[in-house]
Amino acid sequence: MTATLVAKDLAAGHGERILFSALDLVVAPGDVIGLVGVNGAGKSTLLRLLAGLDTPESGSLRLSPPTATVGHLPQEPERRPGESVRAFLGRRTGVSAAQAELDAATQGLVDETPGADDAYSTALERWLDLGGADLDERAEEVAADLGLTVGLDLPMTALSGGQAARAGLASLLLSRYDVFLLDEPTNDLDLDGLDRLESFVGGLRAGTVLISHDREFLTRTVTRVLELDLAQQQVNHFGGGYASYLEERERARRHARDEYEEYADTVSSLEARARTQRSWMEKGVKNARRKAPDNDKHGKAFRTESTEKQAAKARQTQRLIERLDVVDEPRKEWELRMEIAAAPRSGAVVATLNGAKVQLGDFSFGPVDLQIDWADRVAITGANGSGKSTLLAALLGRLPLDAGQSSLGPGVVVGEVDQARGLFLGEQPLLEAFGEAVPDLPPADARTLLAKFGLRAAHVLRPAATLSPGERTRAALALLQGRGVNLLVLDEPTNHLDLAAIEQLESALASYTGTLLLVTHDRRMLDAVETNRRIAVDSGQVSVS
Repeated sequence: MTATLVAKDLAAGHGERILFSALDLVVAPGDVIGLVGVNGAGKSTLLRLLAGLDTPESGSLRLSPPTATVGHLPQEPERRPGESVRAFLGRRTGVSAAQAELDAATQGLVDETPGADDAYSTALERWLDLGGADLDERAEEVAADLGLTVGLDLPMTALSGGQAARAGLASLLLSRYDVFLLDEPTNDLDLDGLDRLESFVGGLRAGTVLISHDREFLTRTVTRVLELDLAQQQVNHFGGGYASYLEERERARRHARDEYEEYADTVSSLEARARTQRSWMEKGVKNARRKAPDNDKHGKAFRTESTEKQAAKARQTQRLIERLDVVDEPRKEWELRMEIAAAPRSGAVVATLNGAKVQLGDFSFGPVDLQIDWADRVAITGANGSGKSTLLAALLGRLPLDAGQSSLGPGVVVGEVDQARGLFLGEQPLLEAFGEAVPDLPPADARTLLAKFGLRAAHVLRPAATLSPGERTRAALALLQGRGVNLLVLDEPTNHLDLAAIEQLESALASYTGTLLLVTHDRRMLDAVETNRRIAVDSGQVSVS
């Protein structure tokens, strides 16, 4: 069915901190609305409100028709212990919940519960609309098409990162919701997965609200943009696609700055005039008192009249200032000013693999012969599950080889942002986990550095595992500035970063002079970051260009 979701005057916040207020939104069939804003602006919070998972501080939501289904797919698919791939797909598509409702309604028929006929009819319709009748058959087809060759009864926790990404994409492609709410659906997808996702979103008749930091994906899919401007505490709507939004936003910001500067100049000019008029008035009063003889009535009257005129002019100028429409100064957004601290250069040869082979279950990697030299800037590409992370682990000496040799050159200091952001997944407070990674940095300096990356007092004392994916990514980037490195290894660094932070990372990489190994499926980043070599990984085989 076609459905429309209407949000009216929504407000949300954390404690005393307001995220957004007076938010109105209509999600109509065929809409693809890109939700943008810095990390922490409330994008994921808004999606949860639209999905009915959280309660807004004020405002209302209306779904028409009320029986329509809303699918919320969070940015980190939960891999529950013991849950099979098949059960995961059933849960993510909403079919499992619909099946439970149908089973309960069927039991109601058996028990002759009053109203059971209507409940059964409603539950059956929902189950059919969500694709429950043929989900198993479709799941097998989609999994095979995506290259997810594991059995669907295998536990989700047994999947590799690439396989889990394919399972997450499969759950989306199998979904038949009336409204889609997608939180970072592009994370961890390879280029083929991105193409499939773009085709799926582009072909939806259902209304869609999505969050993504993949600029190319946004450009190719969204029809409208909703911006949560945390700095200005504004909710801004932009018609047209993502490219149009960027242009319109820049024009709006220039106009707001020009309007404020014109207002400020006017106020400054009028205040200067008022000060001059008050100064002349005060001098006139002093002169009248000092110079006027008692018998010079005409001179005294003239000077008194002149002084009163200056006072009237000053009051008139003040009224002009008060009648001006106040223009607030545009508040400057928080910006990640990132640098990558450089260690002294390493030797000429940074890392080598000689006849390296690894066997991981059914997956064979190698044999690989590869040499990374000082100041090489290497982009590593390949489909999910092709062996990119295996290549990095072998080069860094973290993975035992079944054959061949790996070695790091003398003086190599590695700085890494791994795909899982694994350093900040434990129960230690963030500050403690960060301090262990940079033991020479005093705690006060560590706090200052984390604050520079937007991680303040409310973040640094929390268990690292409770941070959002974007916050964990910023903590990992802060490490690169906290300690010098000369071999920088970035595995999908743009995942969970907001758009402004991605651009800052690209700028930092432009000035970084050491050796770089970059794994990314971000098409804009591949174009923006200068590299001198490309390594393609395909089914455990490596080719260099």
